[in-house]
Amino acid sequence: MTLQGPKMLTSVPGPKAKALLEEKKAYTSDCITIGAPTIVERGEGALMEDVDGNVFLDFVGGIGVLNIGYSNPEVVKAVQDQAAKFFHTAYNVVLYKGYIDLCEKIAEILPGPSKKKVMLINAGTEAIENAVKIARLATGKSGVICFEGAFHGRTYMALSLTSKVKYKHGLGPFMPGVTRIPYPYCYRCPYGLKQESCNLHCAERLNDMFKVLIDPDDTAAMVIECLQGEGGFIPAPEGYLKRVHEILKEHNILLIVDEIQSGFCRTGKWFCHEHYGIEPDIVTMAKSLAGGMPLSAVAAKADIFDKMYAGSVGGTYAGNPLSCAAALKVIEIFERDDYPAKSRHIGEVCRARFEAWQKEFPERIGDVRGLGGMIGIEFVKDSKTKEPDGAAVAAIKNEALQNGLILLDAGVNGNIIRILVPLCISDEHLATGLDIMEAAVKKVLK
Repeated sequence: MTLQGPKMLTSVPGPKAKALLEEKKAYTSDCITIGAPTIVERGEGALMEDVDGNVFLDFVGGIGVLNIGYSNPEVVKAVQDQAAKFFHTAYNVVLYKGYIDLCEKIAEILPGPSKKKVMLINAGTEAIENAVKIARLATGKSGVICFEGAFHGRTYMALSLTSKVKYKHGLGPFMPGVTRIPYPYCYRCPYGLKQESCNLHCAERLNDMFKVLIDPDDTAAMVIECLQGEGGFIPAPEGYLKRVHEILKEHNILLIVDEIQSGFCRTGKWFCHEHYGIEPDIVTMAKSLAGGMPLSAVAAKADIFDKMYAGSVGGTYAGNPLSCAAALKVIEIFERDDYPAKSRHIGEVCRARFEAWQKEFPERIGDVRGLGGMIGIEFVKDSKTKEPDGAAVAAIKNEALQNGLILLDAGVNGNIIRILVPLCISDEHLATGLDIMEAAVKKVLK
């Protein structure tokens, strides 16, 4: 049976979902927040059906995991074929070809002239933890620079690099050796400057920080999202990353680029850093790498990885055989069907709509920004004061949900709607989702 949706049979949550949500209260922890209060039954492409028969269009895609869609049949078969052979060996006990093949493929698709090596683990937060370990061993230094608004995960080093207080409350103390600096957020410039005349002051400021805030001789790496995700879907300005990388090289500080949410065609290129013409020293990736199977990777220039000692990284489930099989098939489909072009097309269609809404509501939609199919819309109470309007975003999300569209917010104040449409979406479903979203925006803002 093929889903046609969106098709609303009941309000959300429906009676079956309500019963299961009550059961959840008794047996699962409430420490994990839930964006859409319903229970999925199955999904196809960019559509999801819940236990009450409601069909939704999904503009969240598992927070950027489902670039390939909910249940691509080729990926399903690849996992089934691998499961029939073996589930697990532990790569550090018995090797298997899928792990080696996937590392080779990732090294091949990463841009830049340097030879790359790759390790596989389980989740984005593990990729960040291991990237920092690699940088420290490679440089013999310990400090790490990160950014305001950053999200890098929830294990302790990753959480120490993450900026949002809501994820950190009551969990300190955090890892030492971390220094946080302002992110180049042009709509809300931390230095009060205008992008067209600032001469990349935010990048040059790093030299000043090395005199008064950060000891470059004890700093191993900078960790950055080229397009900040949880922080508000904020792309770094043109030229910023190139200049920052130049400054870092002068001090033997490695650049770690977090591509966990922005990688694998999401921004219209295989990796977001390709937009900026840089070759990072280390790249972390996860989410859409394996289409929903748990898998992440750290790639680094070969000479950096060669400084690691045996046993310095690893894990029991790292690079699980089923996940490797899924990832190899996902990458094959992305290459064959030109998913970067799909992302660029989605971005063009969405941006045209969003900018039209911005013209209609110039006082309430402060900014539309992003790259490819990774776009953010920032809602404010007043365009002059730029006071964030998280309440409007919450109302838009709820209105859209009741009409069959799943949306997600971002930003410290929850006032940005982030678009992570599965890249396999049809033009018809994309237009339908945008119609639902437009109706919700107009209802809330008028």
